[in-house]
Amino acid sequence: MSRPANRHDHPVLRRADLSPDPVEQFRRWFEAAREEVPLAEAMTLATAAPDGAPDARMVLLKGYGAEGFRFFTNLESVKAAHLESNPRAALVFYWRDLDRQVRVRGTVEALDPLESGEYFSSRPIESRLGAWASPQSRPLEGRDELEQRFEEVRKRFEETEDVPRPEHWGGYLLRHERVEFWQGQEARLHDRFLYTRENGDWRIERLAP
Repeated sequence: MSRPANRHDHPVLRRADLSPDPVEQFRRWFEAAREEVPLAEAMTLATAAPDGAPDARMVLLKGYGAEGFRFFTNLESVKAAHLESNPRAALVFYWRDLDRQVRVRGTVEALDPLESGEYFSSRPIESRLGAWASPQSRPLEGRDELEQRFEEVRKRFEETEDVPRPEHWGGYLLRHERVEFWQGQEARLHDRFLYTRENGDWRIERLAP
């Protein structure tokens, strides 16, 4: 009898397969995910409230490199308030089609307003108007209130397509200190490798699944 197809049937991931740099390893996996997975840039952002209560939500990766991982949001949102009081966070990418997960942990800092402005200008005009219209995380009386706010903003900027970045909108950089790569395997014998920053270098170790 033939063995049924199994989504965990992947080559074993070995230490020799990995780049010594976690950002380069992420790039390899991220590019593969973009070929196979819808919205590969979607990631969970986990933060903690001042009282230590955890919170998490989905955001979009908007750039990465040696400095860290970038995302943008309303600076008056709950996540922004959390980061103001506790500038540490974690990211999780899960690409089910490849049975891969990446976890990133580190410190977070606000991006330079000029960098936030450059990215904001690249967004579709409807998204820029929406950033002005939405009082993110605050209660609304109903959908009508949100649509009315959007219409007011649209009229305010109807004479121009150069909608400026509102002061309450900007970006963050998560400076990675620990990055973990997880590859699903059969019998729960998954491959896990953790990169930890040590004195400017990266220590890599295999973890039990």
